[in-house]
Amino acid sequence: MKKFIVAFALVLTSQFGFAQEKASREDVAKVIERSGAAGQMNAAKKQVLAMIPQDKKAAFVVEFDVMMNKVKDKTIDIYQEEYTKDDIKAMLDFYNSPVGKKMAEKTEAIATKSQEAMAGLQSEIQTMVMKYMQ
Repeated sequence: MKKFIVAFALVLTSQFGFAQEKASREDVAKVIERSGAAGQMNAAKKQVLAMIPQDKKAAFVVEFDVMMNKVKDKTIDIYQEEYTKDDIKAMLDFYNSPVGKKMAEKTEAIATKSQEAMAGLQSEIQTMVMKYMQ
């Protein structure tokens, strides 16, 4: 029994020794912000906003922003599960570089152009899916 307890203690100790330190929520939020994710959301927001009647747009924006804060919180949780503190630091280093900044700056334009391109392909995609669903 004594050997079992010692072995168990060693296993627990080794698990804690190899555990990766989590990045702070603040650093993860910086990665998400600097990655240009907000640009993608702004592009989606503009697309949906164009379909909302003028008298309801202000209320929509308020609700949309609350929902996006929830999405951001969940995304931070996922990043903390999947990436180590060192990973997040490396991402921040990249997004602070000239090419990282350029990438983030172009995200909204790329998202908008991608949405437009996909809209042009939507009927083709639907036709292909329907072909295989029958």
